[in-house]
Amino acid sequence: MTNRDILEIAMRQSAEDIGCRREAFQADRNVVVPFQLGKNARKYLREPITCTFVSYGNNVVAASVGETLDEVSGYLAKFKFYHCFETPNLHWLNERLVEKGHKICFMAEYYLPSENGIPSLPCAFETRVLGQEDFGQLYLPEWSNALCKDRRHLDVLGVGAYDGEKLVGLATCSADCEKMWQIGVDVLPDYRRRGIASALTSALAREILNRGKVPFYCTAWSNIRSVRNAVKSGFVPAWVEMTAKPAALVDEMNL
Repeated sequence: MTNRDILEIAMRQSAEDIGCRREAFQADRNVVVPFQLGKNARKYLREPITCTFVSYGNNVVAASVGETLDEVSGYLAKFKFYHCFETPNLHWLNERLVEKGHKICFMAEYYLPSENGIPSLPCAFETRVLGQEDFGQLYLPEWSNALCKDRRHLDVLGVGAYDGEKLVGLATCSADCEKMWQIGVDVLPDYRRRGIASALTSALAREILNRGKVPFYCTAWSNIRSVRNAVKSGFVPAWVEMTAKPAALVDEMNL
């Protein structure tokens, strides 16, 4: 699978997630479409979704429900596309969304394997490839980035690091969509800063690719530790997203 193939798969998935054409992400202008969650969208995406902004670095493609379509279109017309994901510009959008009963909710950066490939990184501890059958007793707070108990049926593959028989680091992936599996990783506090996270992340990414799937990685811009892990593991920034939801849902998340 080439990097061009990987990018094509990611763009097609993003198109399914918001209801646009794949070609929109490489247009020479911003694109606004009615929001429509596709039947093959990432499994963790849940409506109601007010609007979503996606950029692969060429433009912004925004999908919005009818109620906020004018606000979203006005926002993209007012600011250059690479300033649409930052303050103070975001205040302009959020103030107008609030008037309609909505708020900006999620923002994230997504990573795909780099053109240089996924490196094989050393680990000071024994590593083991794990399957879904090995995860049963691991849905614990210390592994909450790697595993999600609410979507455990999607956790399909992992690589663990062991100090003797003690699990000290865990990277797993969830089958969030047909062709793309998302990686999450945790390392116990006493074992951090030893290269375990990057060794596990890169090893799992290679396992995913060997199975004909695309590994991807997500982090907040401000999570520098996670960003460094992505880069060290052979990933590069590929696209960014921002999503707004009804204000009541956003406020509930902040309780």
